[in-house]
Amino acid sequence: MSEEHEISMLMSQERKYSKLTPQAEKWEEDLPEKYDLQQPISPKLIRVNEINDTWMEIPRYENIWWWGLWVFSFIGICPVPFIYLIFKLPGFGSDTQFRVTLCLFMFVFISMSFYLLKVALLVPRGTPVRFNRKRQKVYVYEHQRSIWPWMRWPTVIKVFDWTDIHGEMLMYSGRYDCGHRLSCAVCKRGTYEVIDRFLLSYTVGDNRMIRGLWNHCCLYMQYKPVPETPLLTRKPLSWTPVNTVRWPEDLDKESKTAPE
Repeated sequence: MSEEHEISMLMSQERKYSKLTPQAEKWEEDLPEKYDLQQPISPKLIRVNEINDTWMEIPRYENIWWWGLWVFSFIGICPVPFIYLIFKLPGFGSDTQFRVTLCLFMFVFISMSFYLLKVALLVPRGTPVRFNRKRQKVYVYEHQRSIWPWMRWPTVIKVFDWTDIHGEMLMYSGRYDCGHRLSCAVCKRGTYEVIDRFLLSYTVGDNRMIRGLWNHCCLYMQYKPVPETPLLTRKPLSWTPVNTVRWPEDLDKESKTAPE
């Protein structure tokens, strides 16, 4: 057996795997359990909307070129009037195949523009996650976006028990939003069998920010003192003419209050 092959086998045996199953795509590391010592990384929020003695809300901003959506939606709709004018030109009325092709092109351009406008107008910015330490619950605001613009894009509020959540670090590379992410895996009680996952933070360049955020959430839910000032205080430039985050009234009240 060659030396190179022996080294390859040793590296394979020492390769780390997640204790959670199934393992997350782009998994890099399992973060410490909630009640383990979290040193030497100090707790630190990246962003926060609200933090008090009962609940904390963390926004999740995507790395999207939001203002570019308006530009490209306009560019996408520009060819439509010209295609319509072609229909009116003499000699094209009897060419059925050509007319069908133009109709398909028009539908594609309109759909693309509608998709971009729908994202720009209706997709929530900074979809929040609320931690209620009096209830020991986590409320995740999920907007289910689709590639099909003509379908309804619903919003779902997922509610999890904090005790069932485990932290994991993901690493994305070679993308427009390459960097580290903090993923929360929801497991069956008392097991490492994952039944759901949600992101608590989109990509950041420094994995110490991910560790600090996880530590902060763990300590906050244990009623331990944590800093309330986040690293980032300015909101990203993601303007929209309407309020895109709308909590259902009952869950909005529940997530902000202590149990009776």
